[in-house]
Amino acid sequence: MSLARMMQMAAAGSAGAGPEPSGWTDPDLGNASYDAVSFSVGTQDSVPLGLTFNNDGTKMYVSGAASDDVFQYSLSTAFDLSTASYDSVSFDMGGQDTGVDEIVFNNDGTKMYMLGFGSDAVYQYSLSTGFDISTASYDSVSFSVAAQDTTPRGLEFNASGSKMYVCGDGSNSVYQYSLSTGFDISTASYDSVSFSVVSQDTGPSSLRFNPDGTKMFILGTSTDSVHQYSLSTGFDLSTASYDSVSFSVAAQESLPNGLAFKSDGSKMYVLGYTNDTIFQYSTAAAAPAEWTDPDLANASYDSVSFSVAGQDTAPQGMFFGDGATKLYVVGDAGDDVNQYSLSTPWDITTASYVQSFSVSSQETTPEGIFFKPDGTKMYVCGNASDSVHEYDLSTAWDLSTASFNQSLSVSTQEGAPRAVSFKPDGTVMLIGGPVSDSILQYSLSTAWDISTASYVQNFSISAQETILQSMFVNEDGTSLMLVGQQGLDVNRYSLSTPWDVSTMSYVENFSVSAQDTAPEGLFFKSDGSKMYYCGSNTDTIYQYSTD
Repeated sequence: MSLARMMQMAAAGSAGAGPEPSGWTDPDLGNASYDAVSFSVGTQDSVPLGLTFNNDGTKMYVSGAASDDVFQYSLSTAFDLSTASYDSVSFDMGGQDTGVDEIVFNNDGTKMYMLGFGSDAVYQYSLSTGFDISTASYDSVSFSVAAQDTTPRGLEFNASGSKMYVCGDGSNSVYQYSLSTGFDISTASYDSVSFSVVSQDTGPSSLRFNPDGTKMFILGTSTDSVHQYSLSTGFDLSTASYDSVSFSVAAQESLPNGLAFKSDGSKMYVLGYTNDTIFQYSTAAAAPAEWTDPDLANASYDSVSFSVAGQDTAPQGMFFGDGATKLYVVGDAGDDVNQYSLSTPWDITTASYVQSFSVSSQETTPEGIFFKPDGTKMYVCGNASDSVHEYDLSTAWDLSTASFNQSLSVSTQEGAPRAVSFKPDGTVMLIGGPVSDSILQYSLSTAWDISTASYVQNFSISAQETILQSMFVNEDGTSLMLVGQQGLDVNRYSLSTPWDVSTMSYVENFSVSAQDTAPEGLFFKSDGSKMYYCGSNTDTIYQYSTD
């Protein structure tokens, strides 16, 4: 579709949002279906073009070329279009481009990006309050993509903001760019890498990736369909190929422009210009099971284990990430983090070693490990420095791209920190250790930035355990489990107020001494049905069913 036709029909737009959490399941487009749920945005703009959501699906944003504005909506039930309502909040971008097309946010909503087809450029904005467009202002920063395509249609970033992608129907291709500073488009440069989708659609209008960049979805106006592609190397367009899988939205919309997915991949949303309406679909992707508190009193060993002795003979903490397709084990024999790949999520028998990352420059007795949900930050705590160390990963979940950022001493509260956990939004950090025999709570004024952490309060666990080694907190912060070397057992606590340790109360315990008498690492499956425990006597991870 030519630029002239696009401007005549205003059939432009696409979607983008912050990265999905690790609970994502790739959509099964071959079995997708329309939910018979839609939401009209015609009252706000007669030429709606771009569509995106905030991370938890309680806010939705639509950009329009009639007004050159972006509009903000609330959803009383997350990701349910039937509960959407206009916030009477908008932000004018006409000063930058008279063809406002696509809008995308960075991970925490403090940066917003607009793709304009009037000037073929990407524009950058700051929001003093994340995802609140009433606090937006233009950064006076832009980046031209005209050398690649004079009809840019869709915009997206990878999880860390180190890569940017633009699709255009001038040449019916997707283009890849690198940013030397994540999400700062003033540092962008073209990678001289592109991927043609002309064989599938001659009017690509939107693109989306799955969290690890191994799947790409392109919405097109010539076929009125979403097409699916695989990338053998995540976010590397040079490795892309068509899956021969597509889904038609023609029954609802003849000029589809914006594309978005629910954070778990189970819902898809398409914005159309013909009806000025957003349509909701089920993608046949199984939504992750919700957490159920484990019944530790009746837990049992599965007779399933995985040895990490080949990488470290003193394993301490562990973490499952990227949809449980990756496993990380930190050890103080090598003072490093070891990364494993799981061909079947949560199945440790399918694990294989990939690579390691040394933390010895910061910590010579690393104990606990935690990752930001999008895989772009890693935190390691240890009792040599009595600190938490923060690392950045330029490619999500890939230790080869990790680099040290900063450290935070917690020695005033705990002289031997051995466990670290964060609230999913990065505003609360919990530390555990055997010196204080407590769970310590910190508040972060800037999410995920440990330099902004301040101590709040603590909860003593000494009645159950005086040699704490590891802990796990479920996503909603209502259950906390810890393992220690005094009782050689896992103890479960309930939090009546999520993430508030002052509301903790002891519930039950489960002995793990039959497998290893030096318990170190602890982790639970996202639905609470499986428990994983690492012992340093046998250098092995053991799997249990929690009934």
